Amino acid sequence: MAPPPAAAAALAACIIAVAATLAGADDPYRFFTWNVTYGNINPLGSTPQQGILINGQFPGPRIDCVTNDNIIVNVFNNLDEPFLLTWNGIKQRKNSWQDGVLGTNCPIPPGANYTYKFQAKDQIGTFVYFPSVAMHRAAGGFGALNVYQRPAIPVPYPPPAGDFTLLVGDWYKAGHKQLRQALDAAGGGALPPPDALLINGVPSAATFVGDQGRTYLFRVSNVGVKTSVNVRIQGHSLRLVEVEGTHPVQNVYDSLDVHVGQSVAFLVTLDKAAQDYAVVASARFSPGAAPLMATGTLHYSSAVSRAPGPLPAPPPEQAEWSMNQARSFRWNLTASAARPNPQGTLVLASSAPVLAGQRRYAVNGVSFVVPDTPLKLVDNYNIANVIGWDSVPARPDGAAPRSGTPVVRLNLHEFIEVVFQNTENELQSWHLDGYDFWVVGYGNGQWTENQRTTYNLVDAQARHTVQVYPNGWSAILVSLDNQGMWNLRSANWDRQYLGQQLYMRVWTPQQSFSNEYSIPTNAILCGRAAGLGH
Repeated sequence: MAPPPAAAAALAACIIAVAATLAGADDPYRFFTWNVTYGNINPLGSTPQQGILINGQFPGPRIDCVTNDNIIVNVFNNLDEPFLLTWNGIKQRKNSWQDGVLGTNCPIPPGANYTYKFQAKDQIGTFVYFPSVAMHRAAGGFGALNVYQRPAIPVPYPPPAGDFTLLVGDWYKAGHKQLRQALDAAGGGALPPPDALLINGVPSAATFVGDQGRTYLFRVSNVGVKTSVNVRIQGHSLRLVEVEGTHPVQNVYDSLDVHVGQSVAFLVTLDKAAQDYAVVASARFSPGAAPLMATGTLHYSSAVSRAPGPLPAPPPEQAEWSMNQARSFRWNLTASAARPNPQGTLVLASSAPVLAGQRRYAVNGVSFVVPDTPLKLVDNYNIANVIGWDSVPARPDGAAPRSGTPVVRLNLHEFIEVVFQNTENELQSWHLDGYDFWVVGYGNGQWTENQRTTYNLVDAQARHTVQVYPNGWSAILVSLDNQGMWNLRSANWDRQYLGQQLYMRVWTPQQSFSNEYSIPTNAILCGRAAGLGH
């Protein structure tokens, strides 16, 4: 459904008035109206499927904006289930109200709408959006969000001749409701292996056209549910220039691993013979059958033939190769500051317990259960008996697995260390909303405090999503400079759905708009907050 003209005009006037309080008058506004519907899609070219479309598109519309632009997205939910979008990697400075996850926002009911208002504040880079409720992201509803620099802000590479967006991820023939039923199955559910990999919604037809002798920026994001991918281009080198909105040392690679929830950007110079070259994405660390693969084409504009030879081979499957590549990502420190010593440490271990006859995932023994009232509303209205404050132990304590709604309380401007301990045989990704963090270490086996001697404390890469290798650990440092309620979750969506997540409440008693914005006047109120008023 779409708003009538008179209502739309009134809504636009209201939005402009409210949004003016969120940013300076010099920061432009970009307005979008999105209708979310079901629709037939056929990404595998065999049997049509029901997908989630935005304005009839799969993948969804790409947002191109500039640093500090104000983004106004009016989302109309025409599905038969509640719906939300989250803006992966957008920090939502002082504004976790717009984060679009179930701990901060009531979902948009069927037949209703909600207008997101946020700013791409002080960010440049490659980001995505995707549905955050249930298993909707397995059916579509995702898209690219590219933030370009202002003309006065230099980036550490010459302007490319153009840029290409690659949304890469695993894909299932089963619909999102079937996948949810599989996870909810009594006795312990699990997702089946994915059926395919897609590049921009198709397994083999994505084409990227450029001129011989020119250089192009490729923006790659893993929008899948659970599968890591490796990306490579036949006969061409990849010069890494961006990792999730930050600029690394510009190393050159034959291929790059991109794990679930992660984004990278690299430069490719079209310096070969004028032919068509294969763009390849293949699954990583997938046990069992031959790895899934998707292919596209890098087409030189004057090409009349395809480059000879086989597709470029994948890198070794061993985690050690991937870990060494990750360690080679180093932050470009030409304009950075020193980092203080951490003031506290969280060691977060994953596990897969069975609770009440159902398979769950847990953090330090606590499996997150989504309450009927978003935690941000609970905190705002001081609603009792919903949040389990500090109910996740700071380190694994061996206690019996249990369900809960844990929120870790942290102080604004603290600087903390977080260690992710993977106790299982599958690679995992972890994402933190509202922040970048420094990835200071990766390792095998059990983390101990002695591992700190191996940390990179000089030029560690900053990013928002980190991989944790099977039966290994990854360590990050986080400067808590963004007040709000922030989701720390598995980016592997089956694990997130079944409880591998928690929230961090970053807070100060000195309440001020310089620290955090107030509840939006259009916030949807649900659960125990329904009827309380703004």
